[in-house]
Amino acid sequence: MDQKRHGAAIAVMCLGVFSLVLSDTAAKELAQRYEALQIMFLRSCIALPIVTAIVLQAEGWGALRSKRPGVHLLRAVLTLGAAYTFFTSLRTLPLAGATALALTAPLFVTALSVPLLGEKVCRLRWGALIVGFGGAMVIVQPGAETLQPAALLALGTALCYALVMIAARWIDADDSVRTVMFYLTALPVLLTSWTLLLDWPAITGVDLSLFATMAICGTIGITFITQGFRMAPAAIVAPFDYTALVWASITGWLFFGELPQIATYIGAAIIVAAGLFVIWREAQLAKR
Repeated sequence: MDQKRHGAAIAVMCLGVFSLVLSDTAAKELAQRYEALQIMFLRSCIALPIVTAIVLQAEGWGALRSKRPGVHLLRAVLTLGAAYTFFTSLRTLPLAGATALALTAPLFVTALSVPLLGEKVCRLRWGALIVGFGGAMVIVQPGAETLQPAALLALGTALCYALVMIAARWIDADDSVRTVMFYLTALPVLLTSWTLLLDWPAITGVDLSLFATMAICGTIGITFITQGFRMAPAAIVAPFDYTALVWASITGWLFFGELPQIATYIGAAIIVAAGLFVIWREAQLAKR
């Protein structure tokens, strides 16, 4: 029974990751014409009615209450930081390269868990972190003439996302997954509403379809990934987050004709290996 459930959890996780990559693919196209926070505003506006309907259907109005709204606000601000850095980096970076750098987030989580959560990290995990960040440097190529500030923005995405995940530890235990999803959708609408004062390009029908793709695929992706973690231990499903590299390489090639440099794939392989080791090590420690 566990084997079947774990298999289903892996399938759900992979579908969630694929959906998020589709959302990122649409964002890359939109980023050529819109500012990052404009994208986040329209994406959240479209997603909010969908998420609200899901929450109210499942749990009613009571799910919209939280004992720690400040934590949700903090996570919303950090989410906007992640969106801003990632969408901006997509203007110049290949989708696969930006995705690879963003996948260093679990390494940041482990490093930041020491000062922010008071956790202890063993030497093996510190070694894995150093190796993983070395892989990121292979992609960024510091000191090279080809170094792009956008690569540093993608690393900023990983840092912001890591802080979002750490802040999840501070969410009230009575808040359901749907409550969390609602605040992560509603608060960005409020926080980015000031972008209405900016100059906007003419919004075409194609643009609206891309924004809708972001909203729908983003909501599906987050929901499926969350469900995957609920169906099986993190050590089983978390490694499949790295399938994003495969999907990003495929969609980047299909839609934008991108063929990342060999350094991107070498660095990505190092990041994945380090991340998988950290996941494995945490699973071993949890058994003790």
